[in-house]
Amino acid sequence: MRRFVVPAALLLTLAACGGEPGSESAAAPPASGAASAAPSNNSGVNTSPDQQRIRAQKIDAIAAQVPPAVAADGKLLVGHSGEGAPPLGFLADDDTTYIGVETDLAQLVADVLGLEYASEISSWENLFVGAKSSKLEAVFNNVTVTEERKDIYDFATYRVDQLAWQTAASSPITAIAKPADIAGLKVSVGSGTNQEKILLDWDKANKDAGLKPAEISYYNLYGDALLALKSGRIQAYFGPNPSVAYNVAVSKDTKIVGTASGAGPDLQGLIAAMTLKDNGLVKPLNEALNSVIKDGSYQKVLDRWGLGNEAIPESQINPPGLPRQES
Repeated sequence: MRRFVVPAALLLTLAACGGEPGSESAAAPPASGAASAAPSNNSGVNTSPDQQRIRAQKIDAIAAQVPPAVAADGKLLVGHSGEGAPPLGFLADDDTTYIGVETDLAQLVADVLGLEYASEISSWENLFVGAKSSKLEAVFNNVTVTEERKDIYDFATYRVDQLAWQTAASSPITAIAKPADIAGLKVSVGSGTNQEKILLDWDKANKDAGLKPAEISYYNLYGDALLALKSGRIQAYFGPNPSVAYNVAVSKDTKIVGTASGAGPDLQGLIAAMTLKDNGLVKPLNEALNSVIKDGSYQKVLDRWGLGNEAIPESQINPPGLPRQES
């Protein structure tokens, strides 16, 4: 079951869901930290197929740890979901090339491992099937570490699982950090998401404290929530930080007034590269991530997609994940 729901993007076409998988390969890397291409639109974000990704150099000591079964063809086959949205993974302006922060980070890791980055685009569910069958060697796709998933897969973390509060740029609201901050507000959230549970918990705490309840609205599409926000029908939207941060970066007419862990108040959720448990790949994935964190190329990738606030200081292997769901 998916534990973190990414809403549809307003501004850019999404990749096709399921269907026929695509593939993408990259040439040999230039010097580490190469500059990205100029933006293809006036948003300041490069959405052209010519990404000129930030690259890293091979590190022999880490590359030598790649399991022979993975290294045999000289490629790292990485799974991404066609159900993603900017800036995680989406189609470039040519409606063919798959781009985003997940592809950029996978490219960096493949470079360090001395492998050619190759991607396969599939449905969300098939990412787990592909990793379990070893068809996919790794998955970079906004996957949150959970205790249930750790039974089958190994994880090397690379981002925090972050939620964000979004308001109109002209809103007098400057900060939302605690339940009392939403008392009496008109707010929106996606149904069936982690953020809905957090919001409902906050609202209950306010009611128990004698504060005014929030007026909660639900929209199936992020674009509809944005229209409600900009028209004043709602005062704040609570959703996944990547989509919110990207929208703020490209539209300039909204702002982020607070963030929260996608795992709730008691645990910081973590996004991680996923591979089949005990196949020997998680350690080199982890060391490759720590090498690009150290050399700064990791931060450059997050910053170019507006996700600098999701950076981690160090990649971990199989940290505590979201708790098991009650049966």
